[in-house]
Amino acid sequence: MERTASVSADPEQRPDTGGRCAKCRSWGGFWVLGLCNNFAYVVMLSAAHDILRKQESQNTTAPTSATLTVDFQAGNNGSSSYDCNPVSTAAVLLADILPTLVIKLLAPYVIHKVPYGFRVLFCVVMAATSFLLVSFSTVVWMSILGVIFASVSSGLGELSFLSLTVFFSRDVLEGWGSGTGGAGVAGALLYSGLIQLGLSPRITLLIMLVVPLAMLISYFFMLVPPSSLPQWGAREAEHAAGSSEETQRMIDGSDKEDEGEEEETSTPGPTGPLTFAEKRHIIRGLLKFVFPLGLVYFAEYFINQGLMELLFFQGFFLSHAEQYRWYQTLYQVGVMISRSSLRCLKIRKLWTLSLLQVVNAVFLLFAVRYQFLPSAWIVFAVILYEGLLGGASYVNTFHFISKETEDRHREFAMAAASVGDSLGIALAGAAAFPVHRYFCSL
Repeated sequence: MERTASVSADPEQRPDTGGRCAKCRSWGGFWVLGLCNNFAYVVMLSAAHDILRKQESQNTTAPTSATLTVDFQAGNNGSSSYDCNPVSTAAVLLADILPTLVIKLLAPYVIHKVPYGFRVLFCVVMAATSFLLVSFSTVVWMSILGVIFASVSSGLGELSFLSLTVFFSRDVLEGWGSGTGGAGVAGALLYSGLIQLGLSPRITLLIMLVVPLAMLISYFFMLVPPSSLPQWGAREAEHAAGSSEETQRMIDGSDKEDEGEEEETSTPGPTGPLTFAEKRHIIRGLLKFVFPLGLVYFAEYFINQGLMELLFFQGFFLSHAEQYRWYQTLYQVGVMISRSSLRCLKIRKLWTLSLLQVVNAVFLLFAVRYQFLPSAWIVFAVILYEGLLGGASYVNTFHFISKETEDRHREFAMAAASVGDSLGIALAGAAAFPVHRYFCSL
């Protein structure tokens, strides 16, 4: 660690994280990290309908399977007007989000003890394992276990990479947001497209093993990290290395302020460990961001996993499974567009986005109950709009947290605030179960 301290203290030996080439590489690196981090999560949700149907068909005998098909089309009592899976796709959603939620609730308090390099390696292994488990599964629990591995990878990756942005210029947050939006489109579109072309879900998931490899390459070869980044060493050791590194950071920060670059560049890292009282104070200040973000994600995932499966139009040129997959794809297109819009449009009134998303959820809830929509094309438009609201809420929330949080608190704040979307999603998954049961029993 002595070598680390001496390198950090010498501005001449630091990577040029402020140079244009280095900035472009880091922006691109964060874009790929965002894409890879959310990819498995998105694919598991897009495959939810297929996962449940595949297990039901594989675990029944031929006569029972025929009976199941009739019950599937008519619901549990044989008289439902909805085309219902015996198990709601919310089961996959909960498996996809609960491990993420637990990680985001607990990890911000201890994750600083684990260097970023080890975190990335762990995320890569978890993501690859998830694709393998789901592709070769023969029973529901094995598929759900694969989804859980994807959730662990995505949750740990999100809070780690959001924290990592504070070591780079602030515009890498735009790259991260755009990449996570791109993951939605790439994951949902690639899965839907390959299935549409005739590939089996198993082959499709095996092809996607290239994504964890891309995450590895992006982190270790695309990013231009500053020497203050705790790559392999413990954070506490760096704090004990001496005050020369901190003094140099303060000097560097002053120079950039004088050059008018304070808006563009974040402080390279924290100046000391935060106390538990400080962390509680930071969390209280984050509530104004976390609550609107959680409400947006509650409303949109209530739609995605509670209502989407029930928005089935007979006589449409797409089957039920195909309609569901393309709903998911259009939602992700909206997310990608809005998460990539930060440079053009910033929205400070986050509660407005939350309320608009709630209106969407109520409208589609009534549409499912009273079946007054004449065509799936209207649902396609609403789902695209839903994605625009959700993506805008996410990227603007973390932009303003990064902008309004003190330098010393920023790394912890970015990680802690990430619990907002996961909490909303988990509550939406829980709410989707009784809704699914109610409609399927009508």
